[in-house]
Amino acid sequence: MRTTDEITEVIAAERRDLADLFAALTPAQWEAGSLCAGWRVREVVAHMSMGFRHSLGSVLWELVKSRGSLHRMTDRLARRDAARHRDARLAAFLREHAHHPWRPPVGGLRAALAHDVVHGLDVTVALDHDRTVPAERLRIVLEAIDPRAFRVFGTDLRGVRLVADDLDWSFGTGAPLYGAAQDLLLVAYGRSLPAGRLRGAQCHRFVSK
Repeated sequence: MRTTDEITEVIAAERRDLADLFAALTPAQWEAGSLCAGWRVREVVAHMSMGFRHSLGSVLWELVKSRGSLHRMTDRLARRDAARHRDARLAAFLREHAHHPWRPPVGGLRAALAHDVVHGLDVTVALDHDRTVPAERLRIVLEAIDPRAFRVFGTDLRGVRLVADDLDWSFGTGAPLYGAAQDLLLVAYGRSLPAGRLRGAQCHRFVSK
């Protein structure tokens, strides 16, 4: 069982790694689409630091203005902040706040790590970047997958068992869906992936149209 301090350090390492990766992207890559529907890379990166740059009070006020819709609020803030800050600044926010204690409303530190890992993959997979999430970080996130959150992410794993090719890990019951663990993590978070990354009779359900 990992301690709070250990997970905090893992989160910081992931943020620093992603900050370095984002800082090296070209202007065209910042403008490219991501796995988050309707968001370019810059909106994803802006969203990743939202919790560092906005107080709880301001977030709650934004939620009120969005008539209680978390999706509308996060979309508006991501678009506004992506337009407001330059590429290098968006990347730097992650590095400067590597040890920021922000956590999602549910899930604690593991959910904070998942937030960084999944959104990092939203960028790297869409760009066909060859980054591999370190196994120790990936395992923490995989172990924390909670079916109760599937409704939030639009995840439908009915009749499917996720089976990793590269780690001793599986999740769910049903027809096996094979792929790299980090790709299956994206499936668990409701993402559709580019063709060729998954195998199995049900893979068509999880491939970008």
